[in-house]
Amino acid sequence: MTNISIPEKEDLKHWITEAVVEAFKMLPQNAKDDHQGKDEPLYTRKEISTYLKISLVTLHSWMNGGLPHHRKGNRVLFLKSEVLTYVKTK
Repeated sequence: MTNISIPEKEDLKHWITEAVVEAFKMLPQNAKDDHQGKDEPLYTRKEISTYLKISLVTLHSWMNGGLPHHRKGNRVLFLKSEVLTYVKTK
């Protein structure tokens, strides 16, 4: 008959913690958090289009072309720094 050993509670916690830490290390940087730990405010479509002095139709077109944006439920929000970086490269 084979002896089965059951790990201690603390060993299980340690192994799980190590596994979670390793899994997070393997994620792409932008997948860790939409906001990436920045304290930068999020802007609505209307606010960003006003800031850029473009129409909402143009903004939508830019979003389809790769303009970085974040979805929170039905809302679409933008980080100004990401938008400015995108605009500078286009």
